[in-house]
Amino acid sequence: MNLDKNIPKLLGFAYLVQFIASLLSDPLRSAAIGTGNMSENLVSIADNVLLLRFNIIIDLVTALGIIVMTVLLYVVLQKENKIIALVALSFWLIEAVFLVVSSIGTNALIPLGLEYVQVGAPDPSYLLTLGTLFSGIHEFSYAIHILFFGLGGPLWYYLFYRTKQIPRYLSLWGLVLIALMPIDVLLYLLGFGFEFIGRIIVLLPLIAYLPFEGVMGLWFIFKGLDATDSTITGE
Repeated sequence: MNLDKNIPKLLGFAYLVQFIASLLSDPLRSAAIGTGNMSENLVSIADNVLLLRFNIIIDLVTALGIIVMTVLLYVVLQKENKIIALVALSFWLIEAVFLVVSSIGTNALIPLGLEYVQVGAPDPSYLLTLGTLFSGIHEFSYAIHILFFGLGGPLWYYLFYRTKQIPRYLSLWGLVLIALMPIDVLLYLLGFGFEFIGRIIVLLPLIAYLPFEGVMGLWFIFKGLDATDSTITGE
């Protein structure tokens, strides 16, 4: 039996969802929260509740997309090496969990922002402390979600490289750039991601990877997979 022809298209749409969500998520969150101190951030949150909730919805849709994409990749690649595919599956499912946790941290900022504006001056320190805590939960969880993404991604694209179901240059594009992301996370956790130059260096692999998901999505939808490889024929 040949591989279900709908699987590549579903995989392509999942990639496109990730691509679009990646373009929208960070700008929306920055617009809603701002870039000032915690006092200014809480005021901005109170003024942009709907925008921040939209950002949270996008992140939750992204987490769902990760799960769908992960399951489909496992279906496509597990015949090449089931153990590697299972490890990659586990890493990306953990990635989705941490993305949800980061969204919970963001969501917790909304009632804090509303209460902060209602209380007014002088600054209630407990709200600022809680705001810093929940913001930290978001940032840490988001960084860990990227870490597990960076651990699982190279495994998927290594399997794609072996099976030749997609052009090898696409496999290498994903493999190399995603493999750099755990290094980025470690630099961030060590405090090297905050200065301007350091932040640009840390973000370079992410920026170079961003169009990859769009390209992969379109490839899967319009080109599909090379079904001549024995790993996807189901025979």
